[in-house]
Amino acid sequence: MRFVTLGHVAQQAAVRLLMLAIVAAPAGRVAAEDPPKVQLKIATVAPENTSWMKTMRDIDATVRKETGNAVGFKIYPNGVMGDEPVVLRKIRSGQLQGGGFTGRGLGSIQPALRVLEVPFLFDNYAQVDQARAALDARLEGLTKEAGFTVLGWADVGFVYLFSRQPIATQADLGSAKVWVWEGDPLAEALFHAVGVVPVPLPITDVVTSLQTHLVDCVYTSPLACIALQWFTRVSHYTDVPVTFATGAVVVSNAAFEKVPVEHRETVLRICREKFRALTLRTRQEDTEALREIAKSGVKPVAVAAPELARFEALGKGVSREQVGKLYPQELLDAVLAAIAGPAGSATK
Repeated sequence: MRFVTLGHVAQQAAVRLLMLAIVAAPAGRVAAEDPPKVQLKIATVAPENTSWMKTMRDIDATVRKETGNAVGFKIYPNGVMGDEPVVLRKIRSGQLQGGGFTGRGLGSIQPALRVLEVPFLFDNYAQVDQARAALDARLEGLTKEAGFTVLGWADVGFVYLFSRQPIATQADLGSAKVWVWEGDPLAEALFHAVGVVPVPLPITDVVTSLQTHLVDCVYTSPLACIALQWFTRVSHYTDVPVTFATGAVVVSNAAFEKVPVEHRETVLRICREKFRALTLRTRQEDTEALREIAKSGVKPVAVAAPELARFEALGKGVSREQVGKLYPQELLDAVLAAIAGPAGSATK
C-alpha cells in the first residue's frame, strides 16, 4: 500500500471530491461568539482541513461581515450526515437546509443538470466555460423550479478511470469490475453501453471495496482520487478523461426565502465570486494532482486514436439515449451549440 506523501497536493486534495461544501467551522470572533440570525445548515462529504474548506470559511466570514451577522452557515463536513442521497432526504425533511453536491446529487434534484456531464462532451476548459456562460442561468432556473436555489457552481473537473489493470480499450473496460455511484443513471448508461455490469456502491464504501477486490476500477477527478485515498489501491489511470463532473452548493427555496430580502443578492454575489475563484484553482490543482499520482507509481495508460473515436461514439450514443430521460433534446442541442465556438480549440 502507498501512503499519502504528496505534500501540498495531498493536503489540498480533499478540496473537490465530486467535490463540495461550505464552511466547516465558525470564522473569527463574531462568528464564534454571535450566531447569525439566519443560519443555513449545509452538509457535505468533503473532508475537513483543506484549501477548499478554507475558502468556504472565507465565504462564511464575508457573508456574516457584509450582512451584519444576519446570515451565516453551519456546515457538517466529512460525510457525517451521510452520502449525497441521504443528505438530500434530510434537506427535504427539514433537518438540513442545503448541501454541497456533485452531479450525482444534483441530478436527483433536477435530472436536466446532467446534460453537462454527458460522456466525452468537452475537450477542454474553454468549452466548459462557453457552456457555463450560455446555460448557467437556465440551469439555475430549472433547479429553482425543482425547489432549490443554487448558491454557486463549484465544478469537480475532468474525471478519469483509475484501475488495477491497464484500460486502453473497450474490451479492457468490459472485463473490469467497475464501481458506479449507487443510483447514478448517467454512469450506469455509459458502462452498460460498453458491456460492463457495474458494481453500485455508496462513495463511502469504495476504498474498502478496492481493498477487497470487489471492484478494481473507479472513476473520479485526480484531486478526489487523492482525497479519498483511492490512488493507494490502483496501479493505472487511463490518460483520457471520460467526462466532466459538475458540482454546486444548493439550499432549498424555503430556506433561502428565510434570508432577509435585502441580503439575498449579497449572499449570492459572495458565493459565486468565491466559487468561481475556487473552480479556477481546482483546475490548476487537478493538473498537479494527476502528476503527483503518476509520481507515486500509478502508471498512465494511453488510448490510441481509433479506440478513442470508438469511446467518443459511445458517448454520443449515451447522450442521445438520455434525451427524454434526463434532459430534453433542445437542452442538449443548446450545450452542443455553446461549445462549438472558437475558444473550444484551447487545450485542457
